[in-house]
Amino acid sequence: MRRKKFLPIVALAITMALSNYAAAETGPSIAAMQALAAPVVAEGGPAPAQGSAPEGQTPEGQQEGQEGDEAEGPEGKQEGQQEGIQAPEGGEEIDDFLAGGARNRFTTRLPRYGAAFFRGTPSTFAPVQDVPVGPDYVVGPGDEIRISVWGLEERHFSVTVDRNGSVSLPVAGVVGAAGLTFGQLQNAIEKAYARFLNDFDINVTMGRLHSITVYVTGNARRPGAYTVSSLSTVMNVLLASGGPSDSGSMRKIQLKRGGKVITTFDAYDLLMHGNKANDVRVMAGDVLFIPTVGKLAAITGDIRTPAVYEMKGDSLSLSELINMAGGLTQRAYKGRVQIERFQDNQRRITFEGDIVNLDPKAQGGIALQNGDLVRIYPVPVAQAMINITGAVAQPGQFAIDAGSTKLADVIQRAGGILYMASDRAEITRVKVTQQGPITEHIEVNVKKALEGSIQDNIALQINDYIFIRNVPEWDLYRTVNIQGEVVYPGTYTIKKGETLSSVLERAGGFTSKAFRRGAIFTRESERRRQQEHINETVSRLRQDLSMAAMSAMRSATTADTTSAAQSQIQMQNDFLKSVQGLKATGRIVIKLPETVAMLKATPYDIEMIEGDKLIIPTRPNTVHVLGMVQRATNLIYRPNQPFSTYVKQAGGYAPYANWKKTYILRADGSTVQAYFKNRPAIVEEGDAIVVPQKIMSGIGARNTRDLIDMISKTALSIALIDNTINK
Repeated sequence: MRRKKFLPIVALAITMALSNYAAAETGPSIAAMQALAAPVVAEGGPAPAQGSAPEGQTPEGQQEGQEGDEAEGPEGKQEGQQEGIQAPEGGEEIDDFLAGGARNRFTTRLPRYGAAFFRGTPSTFAPVQDVPVGPDYVVGPGDEIRISVWGLEERHFSVTVDRNGSVSLPVAGVVGAAGLTFGQLQNAIEKAYARFLNDFDINVTMGRLHSITVYVTGNARRPGAYTVSSLSTVMNVLLASGGPSDSGSMRKIQLKRGGKVITTFDAYDLLMHGNKANDVRVMAGDVLFIPTVGKLAAITGDIRTPAVYEMKGDSLSLSELINMAGGLTQRAYKGRVQIERFQDNQRRITFEGDIVNLDPKAQGGIALQNGDLVRIYPVPVAQAMINITGAVAQPGQFAIDAGSTKLADVIQRAGGILYMASDRAEITRVKVTQQGPITEHIEVNVKKALEGSIQDNIALQINDYIFIRNVPEWDLYRTVNIQGEVVYPGTYTIKKGETLSSVLERAGGFTSKAFRRGAIFTRESERRRQQEHINETVSRLRQDLSMAAMSAMRSATTADTTSAAQSQIQMQNDFLKSVQGLKATGRIVIKLPETVAMLKATPYDIEMIEGDKLIIPTRPNTVHVLGMVQRATNLIYRPNQPFSTYVKQAGGYAPYANWKKTYILRADGSTVQAYFKNRPAIVEEGDAIVVPQKIMSGIGARNTRDLIDMISKTALSIALIDNTINK
């Protein structure tokens, strides 16, 4: 982006800031950063939905909030679990478990097994109507019967079972249907037509089925009466009611008909094994009763499905619980299992051992009890590791046999050494002693180690750190950038020790438009040093101005003086902001002669290093006049003219101009005073004449005024360079 107009604007802003500063000893206060408070989220997930539900039921929004930490499905998906709340320390885990769900020691709250299966189910459920109806289906009022008769004539019609339980058939009359199975109804209709027709075929199918009302009671998430399809099973009704509540059993769900228990449904059979043997069809008026949950045991850690499980009987073996949870993971450690238990509702105890010793099938084993929490720990991390880094193909950690694995073995495992590797390598080893660790550095020859030298191919120890060095001063490519008025501008690679004249020769030398005196040479190391100096100067200036501001406010005794002090503080704050983001250029002053050949005999033919940049601008034929003049401007250069000539062309000095401190910023980056022994300096093309602001003696400490002068000159120099680069 071109910023040719930036130079006079920056210079004017600096001189105006200095002018504003001259009247008082005040400075801006440092603004405090506002702390950002992170929102706090409750452990249970989203807040319950607003509004109320009928007694004994739960609004869907609240259901989601209560079960927000459960797994995504009956498998207890590990990824989903590990995105939740951080696990508690110590005994809090079993407390959470007994309160409705323990927490996985890795990251999250343990879900109750099977709860996720019912989560998010709509409050009504209607299974598909077009599935085939079996011969044991019990026909009831509202069912549609579709009949096709073939014989002397062909007829197709539908009849509906009325509220009296009968159907009226054309020709055959009334037939009782309610209470019959579908198979019995087919036979009854065929017999009815056989009394009136000879030599006929008949087909009887079910059409639209009637709905029935069943009742869900006990510890259901949404107990109540439900109207469902007559094809619905126990699981269909459970899904419609949201399943068992936190206090409801999943393993002893009773289907009652006429006051008698028809069957007991165990949801685990379906969830774990896909067995629907007890998932029988419900009938009108049936009651689905969910009793209180039975005894519970939880398992967490390196298990495939960490969860809280319900026992079917009074006890459960450790191996049975592990099987229910899908078995151990591949990294589970059978040698360490921990069981946490409440004993006599008085104290918490912990058992620890291996799986065999804790299993009740083993002699002296322990049977799990209500409220037990089992932790399966991972296999301990292998400690026999070393680290290799540097010039190898695949640096990283490698397992070793301490005392027998050799250096050459590990180098080969790491893909071998790279082509820029040095023959020298260093092994850092830490020995543990009773007095503390002792670190030693072992120098080896990599080449000899790979050749099998006993002295260099040493045996490695646990935690050795191997560093394969590069050859000295290794750098694949070093580049510098030459831009502007050279024949072939661009980026050039350099060799060690190559000088500026060599690179300029490769770039074809200067063009006829080259303004060598205004060449801008920058170096990254110098830029960092300059930036540190700028930051330090601005920081010191901020402190000085802050102290001056406090002094000015304390000395203000009237409304007018207070207002004036506040105004000056704001102006000084603006000045600080204008210099706050100054970025150093890293410029080094160099003087380029007319030809590259002449450069070789000068001290400016410096050795080039990575990142150096040289910009040779086009001859400007102008002179800048900046600061406290009537009109800051650019003027046409005229040879052998003193600076005063250009000041007059700019309208002369402005009020409060410190003309004695006028200085000239040369095109090569150097600075000279405009007056030397009362003789005006001669201005050359590309120079900038700067007339500073007269700073009043009441401004404060002299070092503060010096800092202002220094930072202003720096800002102006940066602006001039920026203006040259972006032309």
